[in-house]
Formats: sequence, structure tokens, C-alpha cells
Amino acid sequence: MTTAKEARVRMENAFEAMRREFATVRTGKASPALLEHVRVEAYGSTMSLEQLSTIGAPEPRLLVVQPWDKSLISQIEKAIQSADLGLNPSNDGNVVHVPIPQLNEERRQELVKVLHKIGEEGRVSVRNARRAANDEVKARMKSSEIAEDEGHQLIEEVQKLTDDYIKKIGELLKAKEEEVMAV
Repeated sequence: MTTAKEARVRMENAFEAMRREFATVRTGKASPALLEHVRVEAYGSTMSLEQLSTIGAPEPRLLVVQPWDKSLISQIEKAIQSADLGLNPSNDGNVVHVPIPQLNEERRQELVKVLHKIGEEGRVSVRNARRAANDEVKARMKSSEIAEDEGHQLIEEVQKLTDDYIKKIGELLKAKEEEVMAV
């Protein structure tokens, strides 16, 4: 039965990775997760913005980045600008203000396409977990490690898991799509 448990773990990891990826898609509301993947040139290397500052959302349409080292403020501002998020930060010498603009219809449609791509990647990961589990079951059946009935039962169990996770991905995708399309 470990095959189904391993498949569940792999599918859950794929689902969680997709959910984290969805959090970085801009919906018109300020969310610190938007800046999660921003990389900043600092101290001779590239570091994540989270390692250099505190990111907050004091208002629904504003993010505030407060660097721990004020000398990095211009590098942080440049990194946010060049992160291809469609954001235009400004700084007052102490913090970087990142206003979140209202999304236009065209941009919403682009974001929905991005969401669908992320969703499909999640589905592919789930299917890959299913394939790996099924291959292992078939190999164990072939080597007579497990009975054929037990093997088919395991394959059915893995398929049910796959269906459940594909459904969860679809529901999450639909909810995020509605969030993006809401004006």
C-alpha cells in the first residue's frame, strides 16, 4: 500500500506548488506574495527580496517594502521594476511604495491564460505521480511481489487519487480565475 501513499504525497506536493504559484499571480489586490520571486542584486550576489526586507500590505492597493539596510533601497526598487510584474515602485528614502494598479480587461485575460498554464502544469505533475505509482505496481505484479488482484486494486486507488487531485486543481483554478476577472 506504500505506492498509493507515495503517490498521494507526490500529488499533494504538486498541488501545493501550484497553489503557491497561483498566489504570485496579481489579482488587483495587494498581496506580499506578488513580490515573493523578486531577486535583488545585493552584497555581491542575488538574493530574494524577502531576505532583505519586510513586505507589507497596509492598504488593498499598496505594498510597502521596508529594507533592513537602507543603502539597498534603489536596488530593491530596480529589481521590482525589472521583475516584469507591471508594477511601478517609488521610494521615499526609507521604504519602497508599490502601488497596485487596477487591471484592465486585456491584462485580466493574459493572467487567466497564465493561470491555465500553471493549472495544466499541476495536472501534468499529478499524472506523472500516477504513472510512477502505476509503473511500480506493475513491476511488483510482474515480479510476483504482489497478487494481480491486489495490483489492480492499487491501480484503481491511485486513479481515484488522481481524479481527486485533478478535481481540486480545477476548483482552485476556477476560484482564482473568478478572482482575477472580478472588477
